[in-house]
Amino acid sequence: MSQATSEPADPFMFKHRGIYFPTEFIVPEYIDSLEHFEIRESDVFLVTYPKSGTIWMQQIMSLIFNEGHRNGTESIENNARVPWLEIKYPTMDYNSRPSPRLFTSHLPYFLMPNDLGNKKGKIIYVTRNPKDAMVSYYHFYKLMVKASQTENMDDFMENYLSGRVFSGSWFDHVTSWYTNREDFNILFMTYEEMIKDLRSSVLKVCRFVGKELDEQALATVMEKATFKNMKHDPVANYTFIPDDVLNKKKGDFLRKGTIGDWKNILTVAQSERFDKVFLEKKIKDLPLKFIWDIHEEK
Repeated sequence: MSQATSEPADPFMFKHRGIYFPTEFIVPEYIDSLEHFEIRESDVFLVTYPKSGTIWMQQIMSLIFNEGHRNGTESIENNARVPWLEIKYPTMDYNSRPSPRLFTSHLPYFLMPNDLGNKKGKIIYVTRNPKDAMVSYYHFYKLMVKASQTENMDDFMENYLSGRVFSGSWFDHVTSWYTNREDFNILFMTYEEMIKDLRSSVLKVCRFVGKELDEQALATVMEKATFKNMKHDPVANYTFIPDDVLNKKKGDFLRKGTIGDWKNILTVAQSERFDKVFLEKKIKDLPLKFIWDIHEEK
C-alpha cells in the first residue's frame, strides 16, 4: 500500500509523489490505482492545471457529445457528465458507463492511466496564461473553507511559484504535458482562444473528437457555453458544492472569465518577481503562445 508523504502546516492537503492534493476528496491509493485504469478508444479526457478554463471546457464537451443536451442531460451536474478521474465516486461505475466516456483531471501526465501513453483515448489539454491562472486560484483558495487562508498575495504567489498548492506547479504541469505530447493523442488549446473565438474553439474540439454538429446543435452549444449563461446555470457553475466546502458568501466559483485581470491585482514588484521565475523555468522556450491581455491578438 502506498503512503502519502506530507509536510507540516496545512491539514487540508497532503503530498503524494511530489504533488499536493486536497484531503477532502483524494485518496493516495486510488491515485496509484489509476495506473491500471482501463481506457477505451472512445474515451475523451479534459486535462488542465486548476483555474485554466476547466469548468468551461467541461460544459463545452458535455454539450458537444450530447448535442446541446438533446439527450436529456440538461439537469445533470457537470461533474457527473464529465467526472473527475482522480476522485473515487462511490455511486459511479465506469465499467458500465456507455461510450464515449468523458473525464476531467488536474493530474500531471505521469499519474495518468498507462494506456493513455499508448495513444489510446483522446486528451484535450487547456492552458491559460499563468498570471491570470494564479490570480483566479488565489480567489478560489479564499473560498475553500478548510484550506489554510492566504490573504496576502505575496504569500500565495510564493506557494504558487514553488508548487505548494493543489496540483503542484503550473510550470511543471504545463511543461511536462507539452514535452511528452508525442506519447499521447492530445489537442492543446488555450483559455484565451476560447474567449477570443468561442465558435472556432468549439469546432476545433468537434474535429478532434470526431463529432459533427448540425447548426441547431452548434448554436445551442454556443449559447449554453457563454460565460454569462454558465455563471447562472447551477448544474454547470458548481453551486451544488456544499457550503462546508466552499464559502459562496465570499465569491463565485466562476468569477470574471476574462484575460488580463492579473493587471488589476498584481503590483509591479509582484509581476516582475513572477516574470523572473517564468524566464528561469524556460517556459518561453516552448512553442506555446500566451495572451496576457484582452486586447492582444491571438
